[in-house]
Amino acid sequence: MYPEDLKEQQIVRREKAQELKDRGIEPFGQKYQRTHTSKQIIEAYDQFDHDHFLDKTYEVSIAGRIMLKRGQGKAGFMHLQDRDGLIQVYVRQDNVGEDAYDLYKKADLGDIVGIRGHVFRTKTNELTVKADQFTHLTKALRPLPDKYHGLQDKEEARRRRYVDLIVNEEAKRVAMLRPRIIRSIQNYFDSRGFVEVETPVLQSILGGAAARPFVTHHNALDMDFYLRIATELPLKRLIVGGLEAVYEIGRLFRNEGMDAKHNPEFTTIEAYLAYSDMEGMMDLVEGCLSTVTYETLGTYDVTFNDTIIHMAPTWKRWHMVDAVKEMSGVDFWQHMTLDEAKAHAKAHDIHVEKHYSYGHIIEQFFERYCEEKIIQPTFVYGHPIEISPLAKKNEKDPRFTDRFELFINKSEYANAFSELNDPIDQRERFENQLKEKALGNDEANEMDIDFVESLEYGMPPTGGLGIGIDRLVMLLTNTPNIRDVILFPHMKHR
Repeated sequence: MYPEDLKEQQIVRREKAQELKDRGIEPFGQKYQRTHTSKQIIEAYDQFDHDHFLDKTYEVSIAGRIMLKRGQGKAGFMHLQDRDGLIQVYVRQDNVGEDAYDLYKKADLGDIVGIRGHVFRTKTNELTVKADQFTHLTKALRPLPDKYHGLQDKEEARRRRYVDLIVNEEAKRVAMLRPRIIRSIQNYFDSRGFVEVETPVLQSILGGAAARPFVTHHNALDMDFYLRIATELPLKRLIVGGLEAVYEIGRLFRNEGMDAKHNPEFTTIEAYLAYSDMEGMMDLVEGCLSTVTYETLGTYDVTFNDTIIHMAPTWKRWHMVDAVKEMSGVDFWQHMTLDEAKAHAKAHDIHVEKHYSYGHIIEQFFERYCEEKIIQPTFVYGHPIEISPLAKKNEKDPRFTDRFELFINKSEYANAFSELNDPIDQRERFENQLKEKALGNDEANEMDIDFVESLEYGMPPTGGLGIGIDRLVMLLTNTPNIRDVILFPHMKHR
């Protein structure tokens, strides 16, 4: 008896699986030795014309999923799909024998099979494998979505990525390009003497960024932990320890809203370089992202949503206060009281929260008037001190910090600073964060006494950076939704 909710095709396929068993064939197969993938066959033999194969034999063994079948009588064609692509197979009863040909005829789309045979070109000039041996490997008990429509429902494609990868070439392209992008980033930092390290995902103190955390509990220690919102503070401890140039590529977790640019877990690279500063980090980010773009795409010009982004150096550098002045007319270089800043906010219809200071208001002006205007890669620097608790004060104007964010096509891609290495100043900033927390700012950092103590041993002047890898993959693959560059994104229940 079959489960009641099975559709007719699923019942038919289960019956075929039983028929295989009755013939002594395991429906879910054994190891299969293959010599080539579809791509390797094309690379090796595509250079030869039809006549070349008439007096030469090139034996191959391939395996893959049946995506197309056609033909009748005693011969037929099918398309096999493996990780690299599709290859045509010609199956003829005279070649494989009656039993194997019967297996071929009864095989369904989606079944996985092995083929041993030799390469030739058909009369229509398509490179094809003529089967000498047909081996059943795995019975597919569910039919694939219709070839021409695929998984039309995007939400369903994200929930069942395994099906999406089978029927959607674009999903596979993105899945294969992502690790190449990450490898290129690693190579860039490795080649410049950085050491790749790992730091804890479970952290007992909230710090390193402004974000709401996920909280979990460790039973043996009877302690609450946060899933990390940043890797910053442990990495800077390693700079204190003398490693001088470190980076980590890893998952961060933020308990916040989800949209086309935000997933609750996402991947970043953070890197720290002793004896550098904000400008050194600008050079590093620009060098890394332009190099990665060229290495993975073969061009510096990236098309994203019909907009061409020019990733070749040199990128614009724009002070946040200059940007706000240019776009809104309000000049925050002028010294003004908090009440005067609030009056400007009110006049420009900008909402002011209880914990907002002078710096928060500048940030709100930037988000309202400037962010949406930035298309080409632009370093926006000089963030107010109140919104940058871990960045060094600017020597000329201590209201601002030596910090930048990289914006491309209206989105933030990187965040970096001249790192704060003054333990007395750092303690004061943490104390101010605690006051903000008391006023209702869920994203404020907590006091990390051990980190302050580490700075008391002496951290060299240091530059630090963080780059959002998911957004970079979105840009380089022309994918507008973050959930389509993450193989298994978080989804609401159906």
